[in-house]
Amino acid sequence: MLYLVVFLVVPLLQGIAMSFTDAKLINPTGGDPVGVDNYASTLTADRFWNSLLATVLYTTATVAGTVVLGTAAAVLVNRAFRGRALLRSLLAFPYAMPTVAVALVFAWMYNQSNGAFNRGLGILGIGETGWLTDPDWGMASVVAATVWKVFPFVMLVVLAALQSVSAELYEAARIDGADALNTFRSIVLPHLAPTLRIVALLMTIWSIRRFEIIFLLTGGGPVETTNTLVINVYRTAFSDQNLGVAATVGALGLVVSLAVTCVFLLVERRETKREEAL
Repeated sequence: MLYLVVFLVVPLLQGIAMSFTDAKLINPTGGDPVGVDNYASTLTADRFWNSLLATVLYTTATVAGTVVLGTAAAVLVNRAFRGRALLRSLLAFPYAMPTVAVALVFAWMYNQSNGAFNRGLGILGIGETGWLTDPDWGMASVVAATVWKVFPFVMLVVLAALQSVSAELYEAARIDGADALNTFRSIVLPHLAPTLRIVALLMTIWSIRRFEIIFLLTGGGPVETTNTLVINVYRTAFSDQNLGVAATVGALGLVVSLAVTCVFLLVERRETKREEAL
């Protein structure tokens, strides 16, 4: 509790208090009170709404990609076959890599001049693509790198849930003549539903506040297409040197995270009541 108060609650309250001042980077504790002016100016600025849209796009794509890919990988390695242990280790490897290392490797592969991806396209006779410089590809490139880094976490959690499914259920489905798709839909998916909901919530919150991989790959570009709320906070605070407005954007991002959590709790409560009724 002491740790949470010192390193979470106190900085959070200080940030919220700073959002009501005009504090600057050169004098972070000397800002004058400005009331709700920061919130009024932020909520009417295109930059905030563009960053909110970028956050929604990035979060939606990342959560969908990690959950689908992680679940598919878990189902694959849950089956008994030769070399399964090795494949599990290889699939879990990206999650063990430092985020900075992953970003630098992908930045090299995305390089427009001599990156691995453009070299591959050149072999196929396709022209070069500005993966990190083209506004049409910037977000997709960042999402792809993030999904590759994070999906093993989903795989490991879902795999643990899959191993708790009784073998008798699979045997009963096989005797009834159910194929693999019907078995997954009727037995596996209902059993995984609570786990997937929790994993999706965690992935959503982590995606909203993810900074390193986006900043290292694009810095919020190209043309602010990947300027998520967290990147917006950084750029406002350290590029524009406006800590008051940066704190305001951070506070609004906290509201978004709390809203997502509330929606999850409502859905979880409804599903719990439905399962109890059944």
